[in-house]
Amino acid sequence: MNGMTVGPEREKYEGMASLRGSNLRGVRAHNERLVLSLLRINDEMSKAEISRVTGLSAQTISVIVRALESDGLIQRGTPLRGRIGQPSTPLRLARNGVFSLGLKVGHRSLDLVLLDFLGGIRFRITEHHGYPTPDQAVRFACAAIADITGQLSAEERVRIAGLGIAMPFQTWEWWHTLGVPQDALIDWRQRHIGAEIGETTGLSVQVQNDATAACGAELIFGQGNKPRDFFYFYVGYFIGGGIVLNGRLLPGRTGNAGAVGSMLVPDGQGGQVVLLDIASLSVLEKQLIDQGITSEHLWDMPSEWHFPQDLVAQWIDRAARAIAAAADAVVAVYDFEACLIDGWMPVEVRARLVEKVRIYLRDMPANGLTLPMIEAGTIGAHARSLGAASLPLSSRYLLDLQVFASAGMESF
Repeated sequence: MNGMTVGPEREKYEGMASLRGSNLRGVRAHNERLVLSLLRINDEMSKAEISRVTGLSAQTISVIVRALESDGLIQRGTPLRGRIGQPSTPLRLARNGVFSLGLKVGHRSLDLVLLDFLGGIRFRITEHHGYPTPDQAVRFACAAIADITGQLSAEERVRIAGLGIAMPFQTWEWWHTLGVPQDALIDWRQRHIGAEIGETTGLSVQVQNDATAACGAELIFGQGNKPRDFFYFYVGYFIGGGIVLNGRLLPGRTGNAGAVGSMLVPDGQGGQVVLLDIASLSVLEKQLIDQGITSEHLWDMPSEWHFPQDLVAQWIDRAARAIAAAADAVVAVYDFEACLIDGWMPVEVRARLVEKVRIYLRDMPANGLTLPMIEAGTIGAHARSLGAASLPLSSRYLLDLQVFASAGMESF
């Protein structure tokens, strides 16, 4: 879809207004969302297990399950036989029960995904650019949404929960770092692309900081057991961060919590520099360009890097030392159990970065602090897009994970 042209004609999107809301009763009732959230976490559970965990009566659970089945949000698995009494039938989320759109506005690309209820990417459309503008973002989003929804059935279209947007905040302030004229980004200061896209498409739209959204994707769709408290680093064009406390994503007062890229860290030469000037992919891009190597594949192929190994190793080493210093600093503010690291990079590069951070963190002065575990994130390059798409799902169908902690449910 690169190079797409989209006219402003509103009639091009006639019929898309029907995407607003759905026939799935809007925001689900609390107990229904509780059941959906449990199934989101555990993959599948029987009615008896749900009743036991929630404390709700078997009759109440039966009523909830019937309603969710009727709306096509959950489905029954194969009955488990061989036990005393009636066979136990597992319940699970219906993959096509709900869809959600996510738009990532990045410094080097735009990305729109359609997720199913299990977090699987059904469609994905990408467009690259030298720097983002509001006009381009709105044109791309509206055209890509029309393209994707045009490939869905009428039944599937009414199951779209909405659109989430993950984007860097205060974009207009990054003109110098991006190497563009100051007035090239100034329109971002006055424009509200979420409102513009919502007006054109009829979708309910939510906007979140891109690194925070990536952290949310890890919390909702991530694999394995997550610590209840962790700090999250996402290494993109600029490095950013997110905060999870007691199983809950904390965007902060202005939505910019965890903006660790602006933190001062040692520069390795006796001075200090902000973290993003060492541990961002923009640094690696500049190194590639300085050596006469095209950097396009850095943004086209996050799963494969065919760059000089010594250059990549140098970037990993400096980035890891800086991230370790930042990790040491954030646990002085709050004693996070772990720091998770993910980013727009191949899995093996992420693994090398994580291991290097572990090594350098061991040499950091603890000064009475308990240093955090350093682990790799599990979503990967597209965490921001998935995090964006998780916003409508979470707001309409899921409960904040903190509800489980407050209920004393340590594991499921």
